This record gives sequence, C-alpha cells and structure tokens, in this order.
Amino acid sequence: MTPQPQPQLQPLPPFKPDLHAPIERVDIALSEGRSYPIWIGPELWSNPDTWRALPKARLALIVSNTVVAPLYAQHLMNALKAHYERVELLVLPDGEGHKTWLTLNSIFDHLLGAGADRKTVLFALGGGVVGDITGFAAACFMRGVPFVQVPTTLLAQVDSSVGGKTAVNHPLGKNMVGAFYQPVQVVCDLGVLQTLPARELSAGLAEIIKYGPIADMAFLDWLDTHLTSLINKDPQALAVAVKRSCEIKAWVVSQDEKEGGLRAILNFGHTFGHAIESGLGFGEWLHGEAVGCGMVMACELSHALGLVDRAFVHRMTELITKAGLPTRAPDLGLETFLEHMSHDKKAVGGEIQFVVIKRPGEAVVCKAPQALVQKVIETCTSP
Repeated sequence: MTPQPQPQLQPLPPFKPDLHAPIERVDIALSEGRSYPIWIGPELWSNPDTWRALPKARLALIVSNTVVAPLYAQHLMNALKAHYERVELLVLPDGEGHKTWLTLNSIFDHLLGAGADRKTVLFALGGGVVGDITGFAAACFMRGVPFVQVPTTLLAQVDSSVGGKTAVNHPLGKNMVGAFYQPVQVVCDLGVLQTLPARELSAGLAEIIKYGPIADMAFLDWLDTHLTSLINKDPQALAVAVKRSCEIKAWVVSQDEKEGGLRAILNFGHTFGHAIESGLGFGEWLHGEAVGCGMVMACELSHALGLVDRAFVHRMTELITKAGLPTRAPDLGLETFLEHMSHDKKAVGGEIQFVVIKRPGEAVVCKAPQALVQKVIETCTSP
C-alpha cells in the first residue's frame, strides 16, 4: 500500500454537542474570500432572517420532485414571494434513475420557456438527486446562475447539499458528468426530517456515520450512544448530528474545494458503494444504503492492509447494522464489481483508488493489491 501524501491540515474544531442550541450557522470559507452559510434549525423557512441575503432577481424557480413538492413546495413558494416578482415550480420525477441528461434538459426547457436570465435564482427543494441536478443546471445555464440548496432529506442535509458537487449519472458510472459549483446558501430546516420514511432516514445516517472514522472519533462515540435517538427522529439529537456533519464537511471542503487530494476522504465507502449502485441499476439501493455497505467493505480492506484491527471493523459493522443499513453486498459477480470500480472518479490511469482508515479518526487514499480487493468483495458478498 502506498498512501498518497496528505497536505498539512488545519485543526478540526472540537466537537461540542449542544442538545438545546437554537438556530445554528456553519460557514464554508473558500479561497478568494468566498464563503456561504449553512443554516441549521427548526422552522427556518418561516423565519425572515433565513432569506434576508438572497440574490436579487425577477424570477425564482423551485425545482422539486413528485414526492417532496406536494408536501413543501407551497410553503417555500409563500416564503419566497416576498423576494421575487415571479416564483415558479418545476416538479421532476422522483428517484436516482431520473438523475439523467434528459431530466437536466427539462430544467433548461423550463428556464428558457419562462424567460429566465443570468440573475434568475434556482432553489433545489428535495434530496440529493434534486440538489445535484439543480446545481448542475445552475452551473450550466447561461454559464452560471445562482442557486440555493433547500435539502429535505437527512442525507442531503449532512452531505450532498454541502460543498458544491453537482452532477448527473451516466450508464457507466454515478455522477460522472458534472461540475463543482457552490450554492449561495444552504437551508437545513430540521422540521422536514419528521416526515422522512425510515429507509430514507437510515440512508442519511450512513453519511453521518462516515464522518467519525475519517475525522472525529469523539463524534463516532457520540453516535454510538445516541443512534437510537436519531432513529427515533429526536429533534435535538438530529440538530447535533447535522451540525457536526456540516462542520466536518466544511472543514474538508474549505481546504480542498475541488478534490485535489484531501476532499477524497469524504468518499469513504463510496468506491464500493457506487459500484453497487451502478451494478444493480440506479435506484435499486438508496445511495446511503450502498455507502453503508461500502463502509463495511472499506473497513475490511483497511484491516486486510494491516491498518486497523478486527475490533474496529466489528464496531463499524455493528453501528451500520444498528442504523438499519445493509452490510452484505449483492452478488454482482467479481468482474462486474471491479469493472464498475474502475470507472470511479478517484481512479488514476485505470488504477482504482480506495479511501481506507489509516487509524481510527484518520483516512487516506491509496491503491490496494487486487488480490486483497477480490478477497474483500468475496468475503462481503451475500451468499
């Protein structure tokens, strides 16, 4: 194993869980003085302060899907009407299988049909699929218009809405066509999480759990203790988990906005996970379910490389199981698994790169002998 050299990191702010905090703000500070806020708290859409710094424009377009729009679109439209002359709504079909170029083009069709200009603001109201495709549309339309992330799933609030990754899927790989394009703000209204189905909540817990082994074992300890509260949608526990996840992601993204090195650690579990999603067909497993299983496989690989002990692998597997996530991979066939992983965006010269745990609380990106990778796939595949 030859880990890639990692840059000197700024210290991660200490974990200070506060179960009674009011509205929180986490800032992502980027180069050249660029920054934007992540707002975290209850009833944010109804709070005028949430929208005080919105970009000025004549037209705003809310992009949502068939599941979220009936629940929340009117609420958001009412909040935005005080700021824009026209607020329109575009409802997309739901699901990872619709995160395609064809769906992306429907956003462009609506914008052009509505007479949008370079100041038009897009609002992504939904989960990771809506956020990714709306952000990519904003990056492309007229070479870039402002957009706001309004995530309504736990996974989107703690991961996909933060950091500026936007994309659509390609039949050969997940998120293979996209751009780095930052929102002007992220609004994480915790109240909407109360309507999440249990499966969607578990998918979000996967992206929360990943932050512990890659950056903050104190947070992982807290998750061990409070996971049941999170599963039960306890508002205070959710607030702590969302805030700390955003703090860790902001810490990474501020030091490596475009994934030149460090940011790749956020893909812990994703190399295996994306292969599962692609191999099964997008939408068969939720993204968080594939990441949960992928983390177990990445921990097994870390152990096979002599980096972590068996007790750590067992601890992570137990936590992921308790979160309601799969820990056994579907039987895609070894060649199919390897083929899909070879299309991973971290691959260099056709060689697969893996995010592994160097020691609990620290991750690195490295190559791994194919024999070990094959053994992990075989060990973790359902009989």
